[in-house]
This record gives sequence, structure tokens and C-alpha cells, in this order.
Amino acid sequence: MRYETQLRTLAQFPDSLLGDPRRRLRYFDPTRNELFLDRSRVCFDAVLYFYQSGGRLRRPANVPLDVFLEELRFYELGEEIIDRYKEDEGFAKEEERLLPAGELQRRLWMLFEYPESSGGARIIAIVSVMVIVISILIFCLETLPEFQNEKEQRERSTTVPHPTIANETITVAPGFAPFQDPFFIVETICICWFCFELLVRFLCSPSKTYFFKDVMNTIDFFAIIPYFVTLGTELAKDKGAQPSEDVEENGEDNQDGTPDPCDDGGDHDPLYGQSSRGTCRPLSGALLAGLCSAQSPADQRLGGHLGEPLVTQV
Repeated sequence: MRYETQLRTLAQFPDSLLGDPRRRLRYFDPTRNELFLDRSRVCFDAVLYFYQSGGRLRRPANVPLDVFLEELRFYELGEEIIDRYKEDEGFAKEEERLLPAGELQRRLWMLFEYPESSGGARIIAIVSVMVIVISILIFCLETLPEFQNEKEQRERSTTVPHPTIANETITVAPGFAPFQDPFFIVETICICWFCFELLVRFLCSPSKTYFFKDVMNTIDFFAIIPYFVTLGTELAKDKGAQPSEDVEENGEDNQDGTPDPCDDGGDHDPLYGQSSRGTCRPLSGALLAGLCSAQSPADQRLGGHLGEPLVTQV
């Protein structure tokens, strides 16, 4: 099948295969003085009509879409014309991907931003999903009553008796409990992954302005802020907490804060092991021993130990 057209008709689209004299020269047959193209005749009817109509594309009804698109690429009509034709056919317009200029940044950006780009990107996407699921599970498990009770027990202060001084107790404030909490450790690992991923995506992003305008990136940023707020609060609390020591010795001070007149400064054993508040030692020891030995029947049933001394001051 032979077709005839004017050169000025083809020259309307100089960037195409037939419109550029140098590119169409490789298909020129000098013996016949014509161009020989071993392509689909039905599709060429639509291509020739494109030149003659000034840019209109009409796909023949009996030609599949993929075959017709392949012919359009062969004649080098241009991606803009092909995209416009796809839009007319009802194809969804593909979003243009902004890529970084550097090679390393481009590879990292594709790894973390487009999971379908490669096998490594799919692996990173799977790891991210697993970390998110683990973080959600930890958040839910922490609310269960049995885990709450264990946490309260770890955070509760302990009272340690002094081994040498009588009636002395030392109240030790708890250490930084979150570092001993397995839930906190797992959550810290998850937050480290989230921070690493967010930092890599920020450093490799082609446009920092577009990165901050993306709603998902903003959500990722504010999702990790509460962790660092909690961490700073716990560190400040742990730094400000000092072990408190409550020492109670017999004969130092009375209840009203005045020195015990009966205290001669000597070291004597206390009369009671439970409490020695307001007792005097050497001068009235026998009197106190006699008076305090008068216990109620209930106290006698408790083994002879008094909750409070009967005589608080002599």
C-alpha cells in the first residue's frame, strides 16, 4: 500500500520520526524515491491522519490499545501527545515523581518512598509494617491490669533497715524504672527505627518544602514526639530524686524538739524494738521498765510488743 502526502504536512511536527528529515532518512529508498516502513498498515492510516489533521489521534476499532501505543512510540510522536491520548481514552494520569539529583540520594529515596520500585524497597516496607504492628501491640498490652500491677511494684519504694543502728530505717527512692521495663525497651527500639526512617527520607527528599507539606510526614513527626517528652520527664524526675534516709534513735530529741534531759550522751540499748520516741535511758530505766511492763491483755497476746510506749516522757 502506497501513501502520498506533502512534505509541509509532515513538517508540522518536526520532532517526530516522519517530520524530521534526518531521522526518516534511514527508511528512504533512493531507487524508488520513497519511504519504506514495514509497519501496520491500519495503524499508519491513523498516523497519517494525525499529520493531516494537525494533531488528532483516532485509534482504529480493530486495533488493540497496546499495539496502537507501540506504533505511536515507533513514529516518535512524543510523550506529551501519547499522554494526552491516554487521558482521552480514560487512563488515569500518572503522578510525576520528583527524584533527588544525587545518585545515592535517589536510590535511598526510592527504597524508603516507593516499595514497588525494587525488592529491597519491598523488604524495607515489610519491616516498617512489622515495627508499626509491634508498637501498636505494646501500646495495647501496657493497658492490661496485670502488666499495670507489675509496673507499680517495680516503681514502689523499698524500706531497708540499717543493720547496725537500732530503730533506723532508710527509704530508698526507686531508680529510673522505664529502663527496666521490657515494654519501654521494645518501644525504644521501635522509635529508633521510626526516627531513622524519617531522618533518611528527610535528608534524601528532592524538596524539603514538599516533604513538610506532606500530611503523612507531619503525622510521623508528631507520632514520635510524645516518646521524647516522656523520656525527658522521666530523666528529669530520676535526676531530681535523691535517696531519703529517716533515722530514728532513742534519746536524741523529744516530741517537742527539745533535747532529752535524761540523755547523758552514752550509748545504751533501747527499751523497745518497735519505737523509742520520747524515752529516757539511765536515770529512770527501772521505772520505765516497770511502768511499760503493764500491758493490756491484747498487747500480751501480741507477744509483749507495744505499738506505743505507755510513758512518753519522764
